[in-house]
Parts: sequence; structure tokens; C-alpha cells
Amino acid sequence: MPYVTATDGTKLYYEEAGTGSAIVFVHEYAGDCRTWEPQMRHFSRQHRCVTFSARGYPPSDIPEDGKRYSQDISRLDVIAVLDGLGIGKAHVVGHSMGAYTTLHVGIRHPERCISLAAAGCGWGSNPAEREASKALVVDIARMFREDGIEIAAAKYADFPMRHPHKHKDPRGWAEFARMLGEHSGIGSALTMLHVQLERPTLWELEDDLKKLQIPLLVIVGDEDESCLDGSLFMKRRAPQSALCVIPRAGHTVTSEEPAAVNAALAELFAAAEAGRWMAHKPIV
Repeated sequence: MPYVTATDGTKLYYEEAGTGSAIVFVHEYAGDCRTWEPQMRHFSRQHRCVTFSARGYPPSDIPEDGKRYSQDISRLDVIAVLDGLGIGKAHVVGHSMGAYTTLHVGIRHPERCISLAAAGCGWGSNPAEREASKALVVDIARMFREDGIEIAAAKYADFPMRHPHKHKDPRGWAEFARMLGEHSGIGSALTMLHVQLERPTLWELEDDLKKLQIPLLVIVGDEDESCLDGSLFMKRRAPQSALCVIPRAGHTVTSEEPAAVNAALAELFAAAEAGRWMAHKPIV
């Protein structure tokens, strides 16, 4: 199996396909490297595509020390993947938890980014919902730690934000749920407690977003209630951002509506590489 090694020695499993300008895909909490298969197959025809499983997600290493999980560590793991594969700059595409990490990569390492895409980003950020979200995070972590991965995964896969996917595409949702059930309970619990719970909210990143000068595509499903406000917040703060709202789509948008997501990403990649991302806003 192919691995790159993070700065603390953690081994991260990756897959790659294709040649051309690089794209690195960063998965969500309920996903892993396999989540991006619709994007890997589509974009590897013209790009060098890389997907990896975050620490805590097999077949990557699963540290059992909570200090080895954080938003900063997740950010540095993306850089470790780039460095390990000899990639100088890439389009960085993240979903949900991975979208937060993508933003941090863009903010802290802009020289490594051609463009950024943040899909389904914003859960737990809205100040009006923050305390309730923190309590839910603790409960989810307990569920993954104590109930066993099969039971916890079945419950989490059936959360309301996954229902559009479940009812629209039962076969695709069943595959998502099955893969989630193959994760690590301890890895999922520690990721929830030390990445999801402790990361800065989008509102706390406001000043950084205002300074972000990398082409940024924000993607959200119109049924993804927990991420709508955050997506609009990013659009209004980041000067190089565009907002793509996909109708009749929930939180698992990259798998639920891959054709629409891929079309939006293709436009981002081409426009960013051509220096035309903000061509509709001529400088006066």
C-alpha cells in the first residue's frame, strides 16, 4: 500500500491517478479516500488526482493519543501529502471537515494552492447554534467510542442531513453507510473531539477570509441547513470566492450530486489556471 509520512511519523494512505496539474481531495468526517471516487475517475483524465485517508481512518494510522489530532495537524497532513508526492502546488478540494482543513491550507500555505474548493462547510460554526453543536459533538464522540463502530456508523449515516442522499439515491447512500461502518471507532471519536470540537469556527476566521486571495469555490446543497449560513458567510468575506448552491441536495453533496459538483469544479480549475476566475469583475 502507498503511504506518505506526516511530520509526527503517522503514515497516511493515499491513492493517485492521472497526470497534469494536481488536485488533492480532502474527505469529510464520515468519509475516507474512497469518498472521492466520482471525482477521481472524472478529473484524472486531465489532472494528477490524489486522495488520502486522514489519520484515524484506516488504512492510515490510527493514533490513540488525542494530542495527535487537531485542525493544525490536519492542515500539516495535507502539506505532508503534497511534499511526499513532490507536488509544489495543487487545487485543494475539501468536503465538510475536509473543507475546513482546505481553508486552513489556503490561509497558512497560499503558495501551495492553485485554487480552493470548500463543499458542505460550516457545520458547528454559526454563533447562534454553537453551544448546541458543541454538545452534539461530544455526544457523537461518545457514541463512536462506546457503541461500537457498526452501531455508531449506522446511526450517524442516518442523521437528517444525510436523508436527501438516502431517499434520492438509496444505492449510493447504502455504499456510503457501508464504508462508514469500516472506520475506526477510536479514530472517529478522537477526530470528533480534537478536530471538529476544537477547530476555529468560520466566524473566527473572518479576518483571514477577508485576506484570502486564492480562487475559492464554495459549494453547498440547498437542503444542507447546517452549512447554508456558513457558505454565505464565506462568499461575503473572501474576495476571490464564488458560491454554488446545488438544488435538492443535502450534506453528502459530492457523492449525492457528483455531476453537478464536477461541473462546478471543472470551471474553477480551468478559470484559476487561466487567471480568469474573477474575469467577471474587471478592475476599474
